[in-house]
Amino acid sequence: MNSGMRLYNFAAPSRFYALAAKITPWMWALTALFGVAGLYVGFIIAPVDATQGNAYRIIFLHVPAAWMSMLLYMVMAFWAAIGWAFRARMASILARAIAPTGALFTFLALWSGALWGRPSWGAWWVWDARLTSELILLFLYLGYIALVEAIDDPRRADQAGALLAVVGAINVPVIYFSVRWWNTLHQGATISMTAAPKMASTMLTAMLLMTLACWAYAFAVVFIRARAIILERERHTTWVSELALAAKGA
Repeated sequence: MNSGMRLYNFAAPSRFYALAAKITPWMWALTALFGVAGLYVGFIIAPVDATQGNAYRIIFLHVPAAWMSMLLYMVMAFWAAIGWAFRARMASILARAIAPTGALFTFLALWSGALWGRPSWGAWWVWDARLTSELILLFLYLGYIALVEAIDDPRRADQAGALLAVVGAINVPVIYFSVRWWNTLHQGATISMTAAPKMASTMLTAMLLMTLACWAYAFAVVFIRARAIILERERHTTWVSELALAAKGA
């Protein structure tokens, strides 16, 4: 009960601001550590693929980016819905902070997929079900960002954005299951919770390390962006004024 109450305390923007400041440097350190390790294993240690040659190595960026694009959208929609339902300021702030990072990972997934598709399919882009639904995901991210920025009143903007985010969440399972539901060019899942991995252990290790790097990066930039939004929204409060005075006196 006490631990739950302590976590709830961080729903206050001032407390979350302080907590994020402590966590962010550790996230950057983990990003560098996992990123360097993942790139080394993926591009130096992992063997050349018998079919695709070295072109397959783009998966060490493409697959983690695609995973993060879907995961971050669901997290964004979750916090947006919490903020809408319970008028929780910090939840809405987190949703706004997540959106640009989710859009970035979606763009990286599409871009790296095009680089992979050219040698594999002979085309930069095809109107494949998974590619098309991933492109729709990018539009949903950009639409959410544009919508919340277009409305001056933060509360109304959060509510409108939450509606779009929640409705758009329907697209995420479409992306995930598209290769099962339709006859697509995109290959099926390489890693499954119910089956053994379909790749060499070094390749799997590299992919997991890069995924951890993406996780840590997402935490770092979302916390930085959330702190900036907090300062903007709370600029008239006493604690922000005291923070500004302390910064000037330092």
